[in-house]
Amino acid sequence: MDPDNLKYHKGHTWVEVVGKRAKIGITDYAQDELGDIVYVDLPEVDTKVEANTEMLEIESTKVTSSVIAPVSGTMIEVNKELEDSPEIINEDPYSKGWIAVIEMSDESGSEIGELIEADDYENYLQSIKKEEPA
Repeated sequence: MDPDNLKYHKGHTWVEVVGKRAKIGITDYAQDELGDIVYVDLPEVDTKVEANTEMLEIESTKVTSSVIAPVSGTMIEVNKELEDSPEIINEDPYSKGWIAVIEMSDESGSEIGELIEADDYENYLQSIKKEEPA
């Protein structure tokens, strides 16, 4: 999967939109900041999620972090491979390390419209890195 063709949420999740479905994962920046991922608390299929709210938690050797849902809808699939091998996210966050697929409930498409393109996400990361203490 080409990260340049995805949409991004400022909560460091990526979205691949196909019709009314959104495949979601965390960005390379997020997995790098987390460090070695040791556990992913996958949501149940049929769970409803709201955009900009906690969708699940990821535990690493450094911290436990919330993953924010970039869109609203119903979980229709989760990446079961992450149960036994959560480190897949560290190894391949944009392809094998996807987390879930949501059937989007936003008929208007406004939530997708609020997500940013790859170039804008890169600019956002640059602004974050400038704010971090050296």
